[in-house]
Amino acid sequence: MYTLYYAPATASMAVHLALLETGAPYELQLVDFEKNQQKDPAYLRLNPNGVVPTLVCDGKPYIETAALMMLLAERHPAAGLTGTPEQYDEWRQWMVYLSHNLQATYRFWFYPSELGYATHPDEVCHALQTRIEKIWDQLDQHLNAHGPYLLGAQFSVADLYLTLLMRWSRKMPHPATEWPALNHLVQLITNRPSWKKMMEIEGVDIWPEDKTV
Repeated sequence: MYTLYYAPATASMAVHLALLETGAPYELQLVDFEKNQQKDPAYLRLNPNGVVPTLVCDGKPYIETAALMMLLAERHPAAGLTGTPEQYDEWRQWMVYLSHNLQATYRFWFYPSELGYATHPDEVCHALQTRIEKIWDQLDQHLNAHGPYLLGAQFSVADLYLTLLMRWSRKMPHPATEWPALNHLVQLITNRPSWKKMMEIEGVDIWPEDKTV
């Protein structure tokens, strides 16, 4: 039994998706950001960074989104979440790439205080936006040439991770869904049962919006 400490619409969504894909038993523990529970001493003993997600596995807490997804994928090989054995190194590369380049840049976009600002100066905002959009360019080119998934025809948890990070761009000047191959990946992932179940459980707004309604 796993225990996932989560907050809706945060990076913990990706780990929740991975749990659902494995089919392993788990329980959820809400960390209420409105009540600042991520800074409670009891929670800080689990995650000294005061963020989500935290995954308790065999009685021990583990942190960092990419690491948790990799842990689950590797502990449950029958779920096929790392691609084929021949793709393992490529899959691991994509997980680190998304964590180091994309999620880390988002952290600065959403939290100006981490760069020493109350709000971003225009030039900093532009630089961060440009960096994120350059990543979209690179990923879209890769998917267009080798997709539809990051590992080609083979789905992996890297696609779940990427789709969560694309969701965070939805209110940016140029959301990731403006890139055709990225948008195709979004459609594939958001139609998976795990995504639909996660959205239902966490009560998160539907994305992308249903244009037929």
